[in-house]
Amino acid sequence: MIDKIAWIHVVDGRILSTRSRGKDVYYLPGGKREPGETDTETLIREIREELDVAITPESVTPAGTFEAQAHGHAAGTLVRMTCYTAEYRGTPKASSEIEEVEWLGYADRGRVSAVDRIIFDHLRETGQLTLS
Repeated sequence: MIDKIAWIHVVDGRILSTRSRGKDVYYLPGGKREPGETDTETLIREIREELDVAITPESVTPAGTFEAQAHGHAAGTLVRMTCYTAEYRGTPKASSEIEEVEWLGYADRGRVSAVDRIIFDHLRETGQLTLS
C-alpha cells in the first residue's frame, strides 16, 4: 500500500492537477509523508515543493480517503490517497518535479491516475466538478 496525502482544490468546477516530469498522467498535488510528519505537515510541505504556494494550516479540512491500483506499479499495488481541502497564499505554478499544472474538468477524467478517477467521480457526484 502506497500512502499519500493530496490537496483537492476546485475552482469554478475544475480541479487543480499536476503532471510530474516523465509521467503520462495527471495527479492531484501532494505526496508521501516523511517520518514523523502529520497529514497537515505533509500537505504543507508537498504543496510548497510542487506548486510554490503556502497552505494555511488552520484551513486544512478532510475531504475523503480513496484507494485504487497505483499507476505505474505492479498489479495489486494499491495507493491510498487521503485528501484535504485548504486555503493558500500565492499563485500555483510548476515547481520541483512538476512539469505541468492544469485545471481539469470531469471530461478530462481519462487523463488522470486510477485513484484520481475515483476522486473525479466523487466530485462530479457531489456537484463540485463540471464536465468541461
